[in-house]
Amino acid sequence: MVTIDSVLRRSLTDRGGDLVLSLDPAFQGLPDTAHGGSVLAAFDALAGLSAPRDVSGVYHRRVPLDTPLRLTAGHADGVRTFVLSDDDAVLVDGRVAPAADAAGAGADPFGDPLLLGVVGRDAGDAAVAGSIASVVDEGIRPAPAHALPISRTCFVCGIDNPLGLLARLEFDGAEVRGTWQPRAAFRTAEGAVATVALTTLLDEAAFWLGALATGEAGMTTDLRVRLHATAPFGTALRVRGARAAVRPSPDDGRYRETTVVASTVDGRPVASARITFVAVRGAARRLVGGLLALNDSAVLRRVFPAYARPDA
Repeated sequence: MVTIDSVLRRSLTDRGGDLVLSLDPAFQGLPDTAHGGSVLAAFDALAGLSAPRDVSGVYHRRVPLDTPLRLTAGHADGVRTFVLSDDDAVLVDGRVAPAADAAGAGADPFGDPLLLGVVGRDAGDAAVAGSIASVVDEGIRPAPAHALPISRTCFVCGIDNPLGLLARLEFDGAEVRGTWQPRAAFRTAEGAVATVALTTLLDEAAFWLGALATGEAGMTTDLRVRLHATAPFGTALRVRGARAAVRPSPDDGRYRETTVVASTVDGRPVASARITFVAVRGAARRLVGGLLALNDSAVLRRVFPAYARPDA
């Protein structure tokens, strides 16, 4: 059986000492572009560190699929660094490192006990005000929840991507969320859920948080993921991000910082992320045009009201 881990590892080759990353088209995010979480997972696979660990990437340009890209790796003081480039253009700067001690993390969002603790509660049992991981009590949550758009080929939500997650996310006034049951192809040789599933689920949720906040499409540019623990295969995973926690950049109104958490359905956190979304003016018009073939216009209008109007 083809596993997603084997497909990812086949995307990495060593050509006489030069590392090359050519991501399989299955790892698509936006059209003709690699899902940001899949690039992080490639860095993580090369680093070979155990949890807890931090995996991050700063994206300067889009990463094309099925294209040989030069990958330069470094190693110092237990930290692995990566530079992904196309010719002379740097696409992504990456880093994988052992996680800092949460007890001494200070302002580190991944050390926030509310971030890690709230996922252990049902939304109906708690309302956490002022936390970057706040959720709204089930009794006052607007109903019903609304489905987020799906696509044909996206690695997370694509209905025609045989190697994809086939995940379905939704939103309401409080949060973006979804529950995903891993298939056998996402099981690693060690009996865990493949890391690429976690990093892309977090990235996908962050994208929709940014889109809902701005009414625009765009891309995620700065992905900082903490892998707290191995996600055991066989249990569903839940991803959640609070809409009230989305913050605009004080320097550039196009940017939104989001916080997303992935946990097992019984509340054990396995990964969390701070991910920056940048809105690209007009990008939603192109995206909506392709999504209309699969999604009711009302679904798109809730996210991109300026581009999915009946007269648009």
